[in-house]
Amino acid sequence: MNQNSKTMISRKLIALGVMACALSIGSLLPVAQAAYPERPINMVVSYGPGGGTDLVARAIAPYIEKYLGNGARIVVLNRPGAGGAIGFGEVARAKPDGYTIGFLNTPNMITIPIERKSQFHWTDFDLIGNLIDDPDSFAVNSKGNIKSLKDLVDYAKANPGKVTVGTTGVGSDDHLAMLLFQKGTGTKMTHVPYKGAGEVRSAISSGEIMVAAMNIGEVLAYIKGGSPMLDLGVMGEQRADLAPDLPTFKEQGHNIIMASLRGIGAPKGLPADVSAKLVGAVQQAVNDPGFRDQAKKLFVPLRYLPPSDYKAELEANEKLFKKFWEETPWSE
Repeated sequence: MNQNSKTMISRKLIALGVMACALSIGSLLPVAQAAYPERPINMVVSYGPGGGTDLVARAIAPYIEKYLGNGARIVVLNRPGAGGAIGFGEVARAKPDGYTIGFLNTPNMITIPIERKSQFHWTDFDLIGNLIDDPDSFAVNSKGNIKSLKDLVDYAKANPGKVTVGTTGVGSDDHLAMLLFQKGTGTKMTHVPYKGAGEVRSAISSGEIMVAAMNIGEVLAYIKGGSPMLDLGVMGEQRADLAPDLPTFKEQGHNIIMASLRGIGAPKGLPADVSAKLVGAVQQAVNDPGFRDQAKKLFVPLRYLPPSDYKAELEANEKLFKKFWEETPWSE
């Protein structure tokens, strides 16, 4: 073998050695992670299309996408039924990878596990942030004879069981408001549960029910949209900023306070970096002037709570609703 051949062989061996070393080192380096999110995020709404939660979800989704960046895309999925239990359960059971999030509605999310065995508890979620605090109200068809809470009480006393009240399900804030009203007035009304506020609106507009128990923001939005509805009062500690001329139930002699929080959560166990991105994006979305303008047009009473404050609120609510259950079981 001549000198040139030996030199060529040596060079090939050196080259193979360098390649092998590079491959060995490469195998020890961490694999680069794709930036979150790299695929669409499902946002579960536990009620039907057209209700207050659905409208807010579709309004805020583009803003969350904006602040998540990386070409984020959110798909709103309606999972109505069982007073919200179907949707809440779907979120709780999902893989905690940031690709399934959902709206968490109180009191339903809290009352369902109190009244029956369920596939979720509010502690099964990583809390992203609360968006809304919407007081309840009673609305009637504006073409009917009932024009005030007094009219409603008088009719209900004279016609036990004939006043039909539409709600978004057993254990909802709407249902609990109806039970409190019955207890406080000594009346008996008939509960008619629906899969969402959109169905309740259709029922009150068509005359299928006499009273729509729903949140003030929803009622105001439906009235603006042309629904023949008349709101009889708001169940807040004070009058709602959205309807300053509408008296509270307390002003009309009925000490009833009831409202619904609507926030966003994810399955328990999100990676810390994913959780931080979602929390940050939701907070920025809520404070975005564009979203706040849309919320105003939808008559949505915003009340942002970061995860820690949101948790404290849910803990306090759970204590209240457990006491409520002991005194007035709402499954009856």
